[in-house]
This record gives sequence, C-alpha cells and structure tokens, in this order.
Amino acid sequence: MKTKTLSVNPFAASALLAFSGLLLGCESTSPSPAATAAASAQPADATTATCGAQGWASQNGGTLGGGTATPTVVTTYDQLKAAITNASVKVVQVNGTITIPSGGRISFQDQTGKTIFGSAGAKLVSADQTKDNSGIMYMKRCKNVVIRNLVFEGPGAYDTDGWDNVTVDASTNIWVDHCEFRDGVDGNFDIKNASDYITVSWTKFAYLKAPRAGGSGGSDDHRFTNLIGSSDGATGDRGKLRITFARCWWAQGCVARMPRVRFGKIHLVNNLYNSTAAKSGVQGGFEADIRIQANVFENMANPIDLMDKKSTAVQEISNVFTNVSGTKVGNGKTAFTPPYTVSVLGASSVKSAVTASNGAGATVGGNVCSNSGI
Repeated sequence: MKTKTLSVNPFAASALLAFSGLLLGCESTSPSPAATAAASAQPADATTATCGAQGWASQNGGTLGGGTATPTVVTTYDQLKAAITNASVKVVQVNGTITIPSGGRISFQDQTGKTIFGSAGAKLVSADQTKDNSGIMYMKRCKNVVIRNLVFEGPGAYDTDGWDNVTVDASTNIWVDHCEFRDGVDGNFDIKNASDYITVSWTKFAYLKAPRAGGSGGSDDHRFTNLIGSSDGATGDRGKLRITFARCWWAQGCVARMPRVRFGKIHLVNNLYNSTAAKSGVQGGFEADIRIQANVFENMANPIDLMDKKSTAVQEISNVFTNVSGTKVGNGKTAFTPPYTVSVLGASSVKSAVTASNGAGATVGGNVCSNSGI
C-alpha cells in the first residue's frame, strides 16, 4: 500500500520555529558555513523531507536516503520485511507497533538510497533474548540510508552473545535521526566492519528494563549501549568508522559504551549523558580518535574512560561535568579536526535542547528533518 504526499505538518512547522531559536548564539566548528543554512531551508513536509545529513554523513557525496519517493506504508512484520528487503522500495513508512517474531531479525543488505521512518508512535519490538534469535535489524553493505523517527525496543540486556537491536556492518553514508534505541540484548546500536561516514543525531539510548543476570558471557549487567568497531584485531577499520553523534541522549539505565570506540574518528558534540547507572561513559579503546565537544555529563561515574590507554587521541573540549566521579579528562592528545561545519550549542544550552518535546528520541512525528540541523 502506498500513500500520497502529505501537506505540511503543523507540528513540524512549530518544531522548526522552536529549534531555530535554539541555534541563536551557536558557535561553529570546522571549515565553512553553508551546510547548516541549507538544511534549515528544507521543507517540513511529513513524507518528502529531503534535507541531507550533516556531520560525517554529509561527506563522501552526502546522505539523502530514498529522497522524495512515495512511501510504502507497513503495519505488519511481513509487510515490513518485504519493504526493507526489496531494493526497489525507496521509502518505507512504519505505522503503529510491529513485533519482530523470534528469529525474525531483518537482514537489510546490498542496497543504495533508502529511507525507513516511523509515523508518530511507531515502534519495532523484539521480545527474544536468545543468542541466535534476538535482534531487530542487521544492515550490511548498504549505502545512503536514512532511518528516522523510530523506536527500537528490545527485551532487556542479557549477556548471551546475542544481537543488538540494530547493527550497521560494512555500510557507508548512514544517517540515524530522531530515533530511540532501548533495552537491546547485547547492545542498543553497534557500528562495525569498516562502516563509514555516519551521523547519529537527536537519538536517545536507554535501558528501561532490568538486566537479566547469569548469561553465558559472564556479565550480570550487560546494559552496554553502543560499540564502535568489533575488536583490536579488526585492522580493516583503520581510516574508517568516521561517525558524528550530535544532540543525542544517553539516558537512564545505560551502564557503559556511550560509545566504546576502536579505530574510528568520532565526533561527540552537544550530547547529554545522565544515567545514574553508568560505570563508564565515553570509552576510548585501541587507536580511537575522539573529539568530545560541548557535551553535558551529569550524575554518573567515569564520564571519559581511557581504558588501556591505547587511544590515538581523546580530547575534551568545553564540556560541563556536574556531580560526576572518576575520570573526566582526555589523554592530552589533540583529536582530528572535522572536515565539515556544524553549529555547536554552548554546553549550558545542551540539556534543554536535548530533553525538549521535539528533542532527542522519536519526537518528530514522521519523515521530518526540519529541526535536525546541527
């Protein structure tokens, strides 16, 4: 079933006005100007938003997904799987809550130019905690993909070497915007295997369900949210894993990996961290190059974890730390300079922006990117 192009969404229009106010007084980082202005000028049409990603996903030709193709609307698992796995379907609209059956993890492979978005309240839910049958979606060898306004809900953390809610593998130019990932079995959202040019914006990570103890992996509390790079030996990741996390929220229940990084050049800008369960926040692993800029860390332990001190650079720039314990400094090395321009809020404005009604999470009510300028 397909829908026709909708008229301008009033919610999106008000979101645009509200967000434009937030950007007043922002500072810019890196080269030159044009990207932010171009994004803010895009239409707020609920099904034909065509603004491109900023951050790392703006590079290498940019990321527009399926563009203005007519959405294929899905309301059942079978429809969802058919639409995602069909390369000729360029825009998929998810309506309502769709349950992923045990073993029904969707393999999304070898496609270019696709958008998957949720209408208001859309959720993809998995209840399976087993090693082989868990997980919601596995993306491999894809390029130019946008995922927006969707909640990915797992059954809770359980250390059985199971699957994340979503894994991105060997894929390039991916933009995840205004989504929520919560209660993944092995993790919420992992990126690996030389994936590159990725932006995650206005996205929320949380664990709302109690972790299940006694898993075969040995951890009784595996609420580990985001892994970037799979091992120190995955040397094919060198020069890849360039990822921007902007205006995201690591919320209650997250224990570690916010994210945990190997190899990549990771820009963490204007994010909020406030999980009181946290044992480690940003984790700099083997050959990681991390720019930690104008974020807010509250009520947590070890906001910046240097792990075994084998990172290339972990640089702390203009962050705010409130009621934290443990480490909160970098390793004294200067991180990479981004080749793109983004608008950077002063850290004092980050919490209100990220927690606003149209802030981080599946809060925009459709394929609306009008308040995604960063």
